[in-house]
Amino acid sequence: MEKRNVETSTLAILVNNKSGVLMRVVGLFSRRGYNINSLSVGETENSAISRITIVVSVEDEGVIEQIKRQVEKLVDVIRVYEMTPGGSLRKELVLVKIRASEDTRTHLVELAEIFKAKIIDVTVSTITLQLTGDLDKLDAFMALVRDYGIVELARTGITALERGSRALSEIDFEN
Repeated sequence: MEKRNVETSTLAILVNNKSGVLMRVVGLFSRRGYNINSLSVGETENSAISRITIVVSVEDEGVIEQIKRQVEKLVDVIRVYEMTPGGSLRKELVLVKIRASEDTRTHLVELAEIFKAKIIDVTVSTITLQLTGDLDKLDAFMALVRDYGIVELARTGITALERGSRALSEIDFEN
């Protein structure tokens, strides 16, 4: 059996902040069978514009170019930009509730300090942490605490900005 080389790509999509726009964008991915690994949406510095950040699995560069062209054609899409690993800052927020006993709580607090996680709730049987960072950091932390027992987990999905002083709304797409 041949192993496929599947990569992830991060797309930043500026859209008009209107009802139904997110549904159209996500519907395009769904209709074409593209798997969305992560999705985050929010208003930008301009309340009339929202930013959708989508992480999608692709098998080759041609597929991501096709996705970008298809998304750009949708009504209310202003622009689509692929965020490169070296040219962008990509972060995620995780809230995780972990089982904690008297014996394990100290070790969990030490792990939280090492990973710069914030303790946001403590009960007799659990500790809840808030952690932000890139996927490698978050995955490493999750691997270390998994054996304690994860009671509940919520992840925001990747959000990203291009490095430097230039804003996505200022990028020249005519090149």
